[in-house]
Amino acid sequence: MASKAIANSVLVLRLLTLLASIACMIVIVTDKISYGGDVKSDFKELNAYRYVLSVAVIAATYSLFQLHFAIYYTVKEKRLIGGQFLPEFDFYGDKVMTFFLATGVGAGFAVSCEFKKLLNAVYKLLVSLNYTGLEEWMSSINKFLEKGNIAAGLLLIASLAMAVLSIISSINRTRSTGFMAFN
Repeated sequence: MASKAIANSVLVLRLLTLLASIACMIVIVTDKISYGGDVKSDFKELNAYRYVLSVAVIAATYSLFQLHFAIYYTVKEKRLIGGQFLPEFDFYGDKVMTFFLATGVGAGFAVSCEFKKLLNAVYKLLVSLNYTGLEEWMSSINKFLEKGNIAAGLLLIASLAMAVLSIISSINRTRSTGFMAFN
């Protein structure tokens, strides 16, 4: 029964990682700054947002690749490929993806937060110099940065799911080798 629960958990977590990564891609690709009706800029202007997109694409690809193995494991309650290859691949692949996703989350949140602070300071400076009509511009930039935060938040969900998968793959690898550290 525990094996079935683990198999189901792996499948659900792989699906969650895939869906969160795809949702992140959609949010970040549709992130544009426009004011006055014209699109002035998009996510490609910030390297960190391009990195977030790259991480999401790689995570979705990895999850899609692993999904086939997870479905087979859930349905048949055994590995598609016998031996140590899949437990080892899961172990190392999940760990690398966890850290990779975490760097994407950090980059996305960091650039959004730092730019928001900087632009708020610039806005206050311009208002103190009696510039007017900046509200639409600031609103547009804030929406742009909030979408970046949403994309990073979705990547955080994928990262957390992958972290749990990493723990499960560690347990599965330990079980499959017959080595139990805490006997």
